[in-house]
Amino acid sequence: MDSVTSERPTGPSTAGPSLASTADNGLKIVIVGGFGVGKTTMVRSVSEIRPLNTEETMTRAGEGIDVLADLEGLQRKTTTTVAFDFGRISLDARSVLYLFGAPGQERFWYLWDRLFSGTLGAVVLADTRRLSDSWYAIDRLEHHGTPFIVACNDFGGPVHTEEQIREALDLSPDVPLVECDARDRSSSKYVLITLVEYLHDLASKRAADLAVDPALNPAVDSALEPTAAPTPETTP
Repeated sequence: MDSVTSERPTGPSTAGPSLASTADNGLKIVIVGGFGVGKTTMVRSVSEIRPLNTEETMTRAGEGIDVLADLEGLQRKTTTTVAFDFGRISLDARSVLYLFGAPGQERFWYLWDRLFSGTLGAVVLADTRRLSDSWYAIDRLEHHGTPFIVACNDFGGPVHTEEQIREALDLSPDVPLVECDARDRSSSKYVLITLVEYLHDLASKRAADLAVDPALNPAVDSALEPTAAPTPETTP
């Protein structure tokens, strides 16, 4: 597949470390959002291995299909992700985050549902100049019941308050909202750490709720469902 490339992460070391033999806990994270919000950039900046990119050159054949906003940077964009980006970052000796950057073009959105399968959580990367581009991503994540946080990538656009952004995206008060620069490794790591901490808090709350009321466990619910009475056998 000619469009698949593997690029080295920026930084002093050009070779990514090998996966630790003790790593036995792989966590799948998806980075999703509109076209050109910085998903590929974030995977590249934070991955400890050479990120896998599936980018194709944008051509005139896409005119009228790929709608580009008249914003600084987008009109100069020449490539687009057609499948997904992939990277990896180790949390500790046992836990590893596997990062999947979803394609942003609307014609590739049908791939999102497959990417969300088995996902522990997601980052919705947003451009505050066009927040409406994040609506579909949030809608699909909520549909799948996938926990997510929202990270506003800094493009130097108009400054909005947290309240304004939450209102525009109709975010629940408990969903973390952070600012970031996807080009910066430490900033991207902060986003991922925020997501992992949020997922840990959700898991802890769930465990506490189950301790108080075991009936909240779906397995318990199904076990308590009444079963149909057996049909008496007839004798000839």
